[in-house]
Amino acid sequence: MNTSLPTSRRKVLGLALGAGTAVAAAALPIAAADAAESPAALPAGFTERRVPVNGVQLNVRVGGQGSAVLLLHGYTQTGHMWRPLMAELAKRHTVIVPDLRGAGTSDKPASGYDKKTLAQDVHALLRSLGYERATVVGHDIGLMVAYAYAAQFPQATDRVLLMDAFLPGVGNWKDVWLLRDLWHFHFHGEVPLALVAGRERIYFEHFWNDFAADPARSVPEADRRVYAAAYAQPGGMRAGFEYFKSFEQDAKDFAAFSATKLTMPVSVLTGEKASGNFLIEQARLVATDVRGQVVAGSGHWLMEEAPQTVIPAITAFIG
Repeated sequence: MNTSLPTSRRKVLGLALGAGTAVAAAALPIAAADAAESPAALPAGFTERRVPVNGVQLNVRVGGQGSAVLLLHGYTQTGHMWRPLMAELAKRHTVIVPDLRGAGTSDKPASGYDKKTLAQDVHALLRSLGYERATVVGHDIGLMVAYAYAAQFPQATDRVLLMDAFLPGVGNWKDVWLLRDLWHFHFHGEVPLALVAGRERIYFEHFWNDFAADPARSVPEADRRVYAAAYAQPGGMRAGFEYFKSFEQDAKDFAAFSATKLTMPVSVLTGEKASGNFLIEQARLVATDVRGQVVAGSGHWLMEEAPQTVIPAITAFIG
């Protein structure tokens, strides 16, 4: 892949840019007044709570029973993005859907936004809920966390599914990171924070519209309101910018991780009008058992733009 990528290929590469009975007694119920989304909006059988792990409290939704599946969201979104998939997976699995450190109603500390640390957060969360193994699914920033999870905890990882973005530090990753049009990767600091304060929705519209194949089939209006309100919370945008600021450290970590290839099954789903084959090619550099699918006609927002293709593909891979 090179810096002459067509606009259609840049769209999502640019974004990357997420009722368990075994919950530990330390898990704290989340107050409805603190929630960015109402518990009533959860699929039947799911509960939502805050769990202290790794020095932070993570908001998490849990439902179903069976082997664990961990769903990790990306930037501009929260665990809310997985609602169309949660009930389907819960028929056969325990579905665990956190808000990553810094997102939704999870804590927003000053540091810890490198993907290695975010993966350690969710691994500690999984264990606190009583699960030693999981299939890990990640979209956008969440796919980076999913890879860091599998690389650090291979014995705790059954399968990995990566959805549309890229892996810092792997292959020709700088051809994406340094693309002129992808200015948001480098848009962080006090001045950017001042510019977006009170204008979070305007900033996010760039992602939701420009990285979709068709903005009319991108993130729905009701969900846009949820996400804009979530990131407008104190510390929300600062934390979101830290996901990008950490890419240089992520690249060092991922380059080291890639020296030992993943051996569990890995699936990659990408948008034809987004990352295309690039992420699939990267995955083949870091794993030995990779299958890839480019979703025709879709941009970056795979769950929203092509649910009729993506949801069956995810459920079939998880089994």
